[in-house]
Amino acid sequence: MAVLSDADRALVNGSYMRDETSQHGTVTKADLRAAVNALDDWFDTNAGLINLAIPQPARGVLTVAQKARLVRYVIAKRYG
Repeated sequence: MAVLSDADRALVNGSYMRDETSQHGTVTKADLRAAVNALDDWFDTNAGLINLAIPQPARGVLTVAQKARLVRYVIAKRYG
């Protein structure tokens, strides 16, 4: 899967900034956008490693979308 388009990255950035539960402190809009870009690039670079972390048979049965939702649930539980 390719990285998000510039427009999609801007939407992620804007959504995060509007999230009232987010505490931005002294981080600027440009800093947040750089963080969105870096995380998106990291997920793109490491998608294969994330996939390999899922044991069989789940790795072979789950779709890419299902794996992405699973990652989202784990991250939300760990850090949400």
